[in-house]
Amino acid sequence: MRLPVLLCVLACLSAAPGPVAGADRSCTDLRQFYTGKGFTLVGVPQTEISGEHLRMCPQGPTCCTSAMEENLGGLSTRETEGLIREAGRSLQSAFNALHRSFDTYFTELHSRSERSLQEALSPLGPLYSQNTRLYGDLYVDLRQYYRGSALNLDETLSEFWSRLLERTFKISAPTDVNLSEDYLECVAKQQETLRPFGDVPRDMKVKLIRAFVTARSFVQGLIVSADVVRKVSQVHLSPECTKALMKLVYCPHCRGIASVKPCSNYCSNVMKGCLANQADLDPEWQNLIDTMIQVASSFSTEPSLDVVLSSIPARIYEAVHYLQENMDTFTAKVYQTCGTPGEPGTGSPTLNEQRKKSGSLTASEYKPSPTAGLRLEMQVSDLSSKLREMRQYWVQLPVALCSKLAAGGASQDKCWNGMTKARYLPEVMGDGLANQINNPEVELDITKPDMTIRQQIMQLKIMSNKLKNALDGNDVDFQDASDDISGSGSGMCVSGHCSRNRPGLYAYTPDNNRVRGAAASRTRLCGFLLLLPLVILLLQR
Repeated sequence: MRLPVLLCVLACLSAAPGPVAGADRSCTDLRQFYTGKGFTLVGVPQTEISGEHLRMCPQGPTCCTSAMEENLGGLSTRETEGLIREAGRSLQSAFNALHRSFDTYFTELHSRSERSLQEALSPLGPLYSQNTRLYGDLYVDLRQYYRGSALNLDETLSEFWSRLLERTFKISAPTDVNLSEDYLECVAKQQETLRPFGDVPRDMKVKLIRAFVTARSFVQGLIVSADVVRKVSQVHLSPECTKALMKLVYCPHCRGIASVKPCSNYCSNVMKGCLANQADLDPEWQNLIDTMIQVASSFSTEPSLDVVLSSIPARIYEAVHYLQENMDTFTAKVYQTCGTPGEPGTGSPTLNEQRKKSGSLTASEYKPSPTAGLRLEMQVSDLSSKLREMRQYWVQLPVALCSKLAAGGASQDKCWNGMTKARYLPEVMGDGLANQINNPEVELDITKPDMTIRQQIMQLKIMSNKLKNALDGNDVDFQDASDDISGSGSGMCVSGHCSRNRPGLYAYTPDNNRVRGAAASRTRLCGFLLLLPLVILLLQR
């Protein structure tokens, strides 16, 4: 009899209402954590409460109120945005370091070439001493062009050779011959047709334009890349992302399992959703980086950058020496075109003693030192290797952020999966906005991309196009970049040569004809269908 009574008592006790499991669990750890984050304890519970009020975290026994959930949600967003900006600043610093390194190298080459002017040209006597300003201005113009000035390099070099021809002819003429400004202007115009300096101006122009265009575009590429990183890293995260980050980072604290880190795949889905727009930079970003690597490699292509810059004085000497040796022939041709200068009866100008003396010199050749070649090789190698490290920055950013937040590989069965301590089962989404349509963690409208980031994608396209043009030796205008709508993949450029006009709706004339023909056919058909009912009515009458 006693056994049935005992069982009955036990059954009654088990059925009697008691405290909810965990209801008496202390919130001391959360309170300490919460104040450590800079919040006050006003309204923070001492023990767990019911979690029906939660909107971001899973509902259940919790130490978080609605206000705490909002505060921690905002904190998780600010902290994540801070991590994104920190990563961006690190990449900006890397670009700035590359810029300083190359700029220092290039300006040293330029300055060393300018310093060697006197040594190379002093044998020319007055042709050097009386024209130092002209030579100096050439280097000033080249430096300004490299720094981004709107100078037309082709015109600048042509102007230099014309002025040099004018000065050389004037100095070589006898002192008793009067050369007017108009006459000297006529002499200067013979630069292109008579080629008094031989092949040096044309050859030097091609090489200098290639060297300076690529150097300037490379520096601009580094600057634009750093600026894109700065702007994109400041884009604010969406409210949907705030909810997802709160659930990822701080909901375990509200549940009393703060020591449990998020599952890595769970973190990946949250970050890929939050950074979906940034990931859309990746194709154009990689295209720009690859093109900059190509430009950097071109610096060591013969004739290499250091050879072109360092040989400027020697090439000028070679050109002037060529003119001196052929001055008689050139003078005769000038007389035929411009007439004989001076007063009647003064006779033809004869070459002065200085020209005879310097005419016996041989043109100097530039021979680069092995050290200079080695330094260029190291410069190109360093630039290329560091640029390659930056290629996948935007798609690796979620991985980098999750490496600081998520659990390691061995803990994937005992990690925070957004609901409890267990394995995370959903698949990891791809990169970019279009791939987030089924993201289980972040709600995104894939039809509404972030416009700031879209503008930066366009800037990457524009810069890539400029660099490709520079590789083909085409002068690059960095003014009014916002008006440049061309870019890689636009179909507007063939072999680096791009039309200056904006494209029409269709790319090719044959297609235009077909489209117009098809449109006309559809118009005639529609007209016939509209008239058909009227014809039927008339026939019925």
